[in-house]
Amino acid sequence: MKKRLKVLVLFDTAGPPPVDQNFAEFMKTEDWKTERDVINALTNLGHDVHPVGIYDELDPLSAAIKLFSPNIIFNLVEHFRGDRAHDRDVVGFLELTGIPYTGSDPAGMLLCRDKGLCKNILTFHRIRNPRYAVFYRGHKVRRPTQLTFPMFVKPVREDASSGISQASFVDNDGTLAERVKFIHENVGDDALAEEYIDGREFYVSVLGNKRLTILPIREITFHQVPEEEPKIATYKAKWDPNYRKKWGITNRFVTNIPDETRLRIEKTCKRVYRLLHMRGWGRIDLRLTPKGEIVIIEANPNAFLASDEDFAESANKAGISYKQLIDRILGLGLASKGAAPQQAV
Repeated sequence: MKKRLKVLVLFDTAGPPPVDQNFAEFMKTEDWKTERDVINALTNLGHDVHPVGIYDELDPLSAAIKLFSPNIIFNLVEHFRGDRAHDRDVVGFLELTGIPYTGSDPAGMLLCRDKGLCKNILTFHRIRNPRYAVFYRGHKVRRPTQLTFPMFVKPVREDASSGISQASFVDNDGTLAERVKFIHENVGDDALAEEYIDGREFYVSVLGNKRLTILPIREITFHQVPEEEPKIATYKAKWDPNYRKKWGITNRFVTNIPDETRLRIEKTCKRVYRLLHMRGWGRIDLRLTPKGEIVIIEANPNAFLASDEDFAESANKAGISYKQLIDRILGLGLASKGAAPQQAV
């Protein structure tokens, strides 16, 4: 019989959480879909589930740990104090508690979240990624001569395409300076400019700690975007249903690539996952050029886990139900701390 665990589900809130930590009304909304899906799956697995939200202090988490004595913490935190860069600090606190938790450790979060650092590591290990430059706040924008147009400008530490729009595509020094200034002033982050890579954009979901499983690959397609226009996965292209419908943007499974190319993609993504100390589950974003070159765009630890998002869709395609996926992730969290892994449902 499967062991019943006490699972603390940790997530961030947009403001100070309710004093009583009652999120019943929040969980009914679309914005809380991931938290709701995970909590429901864990409950259906027979575990004792305790949700905890944090915003700008860790006291609610500390209190919940003392009161609930969890066997494991299911980590869904993406921000702390409204800053995505602090998610690694929350994970650092989890590490200090000694309680097993799901997802990547502080090293993995740091290496992936800082896109400039991530690119340095990939470049050192001769893994193809776009040529780039980081423009820090408080410094003048001076483009390195080896960095040529067109380029793509985005925040260094954000993900989920935050701060990315059609204006992120720049083709001269004037628009480059304007977009860097926008990132600095409106997003509050340093800016990364990288060469624009023409090609198909793939999302590769990876499950595991040491032994890795590559799930069926997903692709974002732009059916109604004119051929001469850049194909960019902007914030709206990912999250705005009306915008996606207007431009014929869809996510689908990749079916029309040679087996040799698929194997190269899988091998490369496993290598990236390990080099960046990713753990549990994560997604590698890449572009496949018309010449068949694999270019890594970025790595996403603790990728979105809603039941209708790419990661869960890929798992389902591989024969892993959503409940089984959450169970696998829970087991990987336990295994990372040497606890006995749970059997799959």
